[in-house]
Amino acid sequence: MTVTIPTPTRETAADAPRHRAARRRRRRPDNDTARWPVAVLGWLGSLLLFSPIAYMLLKSVQTETDAASPAPKLVFQPTLGHYRDAFGAGFWAYAGNSIAVAVVSTVLVLALALPAAYALSVRPIRKSQDALFFFISTKMMPIAAGIIPVYVVAQHLHLLNTVTVLIILHLGMNLPLAVWMIRSFLQEVPGEVLEAAALDGAGRLRTMRSIVLPLIRPGLWSTALLCCVFSWNEYFYAVNLTTTTSTLPVFMQKFLSFGELYTAQVAAVATVVSVPVVVLGWICQRSLVRGLLFGAVK
Repeated sequence: MTVTIPTPTRETAADAPRHRAARRRRRRPDNDTARWPVAVLGWLGSLLLFSPIAYMLLKSVQTETDAASPAPKLVFQPTLGHYRDAFGAGFWAYAGNSIAVAVVSTVLVLALALPAAYALSVRPIRKSQDALFFFISTKMMPIAAGIIPVYVVAQHLHLLNTVTVLIILHLGMNLPLAVWMIRSFLQEVPGEVLEAAALDGAGRLRTMRSIVLPLIRPGLWSTALLCCVFSWNEYFYAVNLTTTTSTLPVFMQKFLSFGELYTAQVAAVATVVSVPVVVLGWICQRSLVRGLLFGAVK
């Protein structure tokens, strides 16, 4: 009688990861049971962060009497009159100024920050660290400490109550942030790619246009979005250097009057002002996440 002993099969290199994953699944508890507390906490955190926005939307469609009540009213007669008042009080003129200041200043910031960051990362200059700390040190001085000399200079140059003065100041406000962000993205570009481009005869401009810019495009989008949001929400320069030719944060101030009810009207104006930023963030969310995580996973 012949007994055949089965020959043990050898685990190939391709099968090993699959078998290890199967063994880990057998040792681990049920994934759904382990993950539902994390999911619940995530939803609770999202609702908590969304609650101020929901509260603002709720107040914006209430009457001033209902909006001023201490306890939030969930049963009321909705009205859109506050939105009509906002659009009828010169909203579009202020919105045009905000769009012009945000777009032009952001484009100028990227145009100046990109070569500066390139010189501080890919082709580092002498004492590049000192230059970096000089850039970031300009953000340490309070804006209120320099408003008087800025006002005097703008007055002598006949720039008061103009969009130009806001573009110049927003350029200086966002440029240090943009240089630091773009520099961090450029540092993640592999040096071998730049060396290969140089061996192929590509100059610096061709390398920047054809290789570097496509690689850091998500980082540029995230930098542009942050600069645009900071410019859109800026209030201090606008309220001190402009009057009629101003931006939307100053437009909101028109509806504040002491001794009167203004909660619902301000909530409606704040909702309208926030919509472009929310829409822009939603459109650019993929590029924003990729840009902020650029280089984080090796």
